[in-house]
Amino acid sequence: MNPLTRALNYDSPTEIRAYLEAHGLGMQKKFGQNFLINPALRKELADALDIRAGDRVWEIGPGLGSMTFELLARGALVTAFEIDQGFVRALGDLFKGNEYLEIIPGDVRKTWPLLTCRASCLFGNLPYNVGSLILGEMIERGCLFERMVVTVQKEVGQRMSAPAGSKNYSSFSVLCSSVYQVETLRVIGSRSFYPVPHVDSQALVLTRRTGNIEYPEIFTPLVRFLFASRRKTLRNSLTKFLSSRIIQGGEKTASQYAEELLAASGISASERPENLTVEEFAALAAKVGT
Repeated sequence: MNPLTRALNYDSPTEIRAYLEAHGLGMQKKFGQNFLINPALRKELADALDIRAGDRVWEIGPGLGSMTFELLARGALVTAFEIDQGFVRALGDLFKGNEYLEIIPGDVRKTWPLLTCRASCLFGNLPYNVGSLILGEMIERGCLFERMVVTVQKEVGQRMSAPAGSKNYSSFSVLCSSVYQVETLRVIGSRSFYPVPHVDSQALVLTRRTGNIEYPEIFTPLVRFLFASRRKTLRNSLTKFLSSRIIQGGEKTASQYAEELLAASGISASERPENLTVEEFAALAAKVGT
């Protein structure tokens, strides 16, 4: 059964504050705790996840469960990762008896790798300080979802969705776009949260890319290394990468081998990493990795 009653008014900072005080709960800045108090936005985010009854959803940072409520109301089977032990107890009380909810206490970066990654969707109002780390680690370890809706610090969202050649384009942009189509949903102003954060947030929708997409093991290390010198020519950056990895080109120098690999990938040696698309990085990694 999925018994679901709204035990707390998630729209009211006054009632949220009263609940916290009554249960001896405090807000911890290190956990990036901010409650989304705008009901229209909560509905919009849940709708964007496009879940059906019975879908398994991972939720990161449920807090007191405002988005958990939205997900359960749509019939999702929710696994919620919550680091704050006080909020873990609160969730147990607020959703007592709901068999569709599983609560995983502890740091999500330590707990999710212990589980089988079999959810179809992920939702997260991600902590500003570690949001990109959580997503990056999941992608690198192959824990992928058909669809994700995440809320992150606006600047992080801009990096996630940045196209090649733009000022916000980074190795993280490439990593996200290598397996997901990344779309911006909306900017969420700080006053939609309680307590009010000092920055705005960005909501994004990430949809799993279709097709048989496989990348060589060297793909991510190569992308990160080249972006460390994003404005240097690929000839110079790739030469350093080959030398650091002791990747040999037979009788050729590292510079000659770099030029050969770039030519075989159809990429100009004078191009810069910040201008390469995901597909170009993948083509180059395939040549380097052989």
